[in-house]
Amino acid sequence: MSRDPILAPKGAGPIQKRIIRLLELGVQGFARLPFLDRVHPWIRPDKSSIRWLPINQDIQMPENAPMPLELLYRVIEEASHRVIIDYCGCRRGFSCEHYPVDVGCLMMGDSALEIRKFPGREVGVDEAKAHALRAVEAGLVPVVGKARLDNFIFGVKDRGKLFTTCFCCECCCVTRYTALNSADQLDGIFPRLEGVSLEVTDLCKGCGKCVDHCYIGAIEIVDKRAVLGEYCRACGRCASVCPQNAIEIRIEDPEFLEKTYETIRSYVKYD
Repeated sequence: MSRDPILAPKGAGPIQKRIIRLLELGVQGFARLPFLDRVHPWIRPDKSSIRWLPINQDIQMPENAPMPLELLYRVIEEASHRVIIDYCGCRRGFSCEHYPVDVGCLMMGDSALEIRKFPGREVGVDEAKAHALRAVEAGLVPVVGKARLDNFIFGVKDRGKLFTTCFCCECCCVTRYTALNSADQLDGIFPRLEGVSLEVTDLCKGCGKCVDHCYIGAIEIVDKRAVLGEYCRACGRCASVCPQNAIEIRIEDPEFLEKTYETIRSYVKYD
């Protein structure tokens, strides 16, 4: 898929975009070296398992099945510790103009108390839930699970006791860098939420708004219609911004939440 560079800042000129794209291609080539994912902890599938929780209220769900956000609320209730980081390092670093900078990550588990690189505070269940709700209402999409990269970012030794909850925008978030991995590597460390599917319907007019809001460059317009590629992680942003309501999100398995919960618990102990 041909696309503008994922990491180019908004407003970048054509020469700047070309340079950044060349750098991206170089990093992509390095990331796809054989056996690299067995060596580097950030892309080892036994070290990370993180998922987007689509925030769309019109997700087609099985009867009586919980919404994806319930997974986060469950972890908040069970966590031994909850620490709200005072600001989002990604949005502050890129001087984000579209989403609140002061909505930082919510980190949970015993290791959350070891975070020193970023200012934050320990909170109770109600304040943690209110923080998550504020993020979602601002249009930020939660990414949850065990992210080995965050042990590096927050300066915490990996003991399997740090549960990540980032509230991500498409324009600044570090998750954009995952597009530099191969699709196979991405499936190992950043799989789609269990049982979620997206479909572009005949209502699509090919306006391209979904392309502009895809954090990983997984959408392109072909013959005046949006096409989702193999990099799609089903975060649901495209459905949220589509002016035609042409992208449908479905979760057909009523046990999707429990399956996701058990998978994440196999990677990280947070209670």
